[in-house]
This record gives sequence, structure tokens and C-alpha cells, in this order.
Amino acid sequence: MKVKKPTVDDYVQNGIYGEKQTKPDERRRFLGTIRERIVIALTTSQVRKEKIYMEVKDALKTNKKATLFLNGDLDYRHLSDYIKLANDAGVTYSMVTNLEQTTDIGLVLAYDYAIDKEEIFVKEQSSDDGNDEENDDGGFSLMNTFKQLFTPKDKV
Repeated sequence: MKVKKPTVDDYVQNGIYGEKQTKPDERRRFLGTIRERIVIALTTSQVRKEKIYMEVKDALKTNKKATLFLNGDLDYRHLSDYIKLANDAGVTYSMVTNLEQTTDIGLVLAYDYAIDKEEIFVKEQSSDDGNDEENDDGGFSLMNTFKQLFTPKDKV
């Protein structure tokens, strides 16, 4: 099979539009990488939480050759604990800032090759009593309002 040599037009097109990429929408969402390479991912709201996700800490310890991509649009105080974890684990990290588009992804640990992990997102953890939706004092909450609306009146 003969490889086609780039023409002058190809060079001009690359200069105007940039190098062609595979799955550009995925790359914009997942901080420059594609889903099939990701070990673990957190949303921006998860990264903003005060607690550190132990799943990320464990993934950093067991995937030392991966790279941690951090959303550079987030405040540094939210990212600093994860940067420290990466440094402690010996994992390289990169701050990714995309001025063209925002993303809901705050952190991604990924390889430079496909691993095809089925579940990459960390699930939200429930509170200790296992009942996040119900307000203990019976006060106003959206969930309690819906329960009152849709619960039959004759139910004891």
C-alpha cells in the first residue's frame, strides 16, 4: 500500500484548522484524552468537595504510569490535594485549560493507550444513615414535597 505524500494544500489546511484529531468532542470533554484511555474520572462538582475521594487515591497508587489531567478552570484550592496525592504517588499531572469550551469533568487519570475500563466515574457516596433524600426533621425539601404529592392518602 502506497502512503500518500502531503500536498501544499494539506499543509495550508493544517495551518488554518490545526492537526486532525480522533474523537475531538471526547477530547474536549475529557481534558484532552479519550474515554477508552481513562482509569478514573471525577466531575467538577466532585472535585470541588472538601473530601478527597479514596478511589482516586487508590487509582493513583496502582497506576503510576498514567497521567493525572486536572481542569485548569477550577480554583487551585480544589485541585491542590489531588496534586499532592499525585506527587506522593509519583504520578505526573497536567493542568488543562480549554478557553474554547467548558466541561463537566474536573479530574481524569488516563494512560496514553486504550484500557477500555467499563466504569470510569466515581459514584456519589451516600451519608452514614444511607438516606440522603429524606430530611430527618420532616422539614421542607423537594423530595419530601414529591413524596407528599404522590403518596396515597389512605396509606398508613
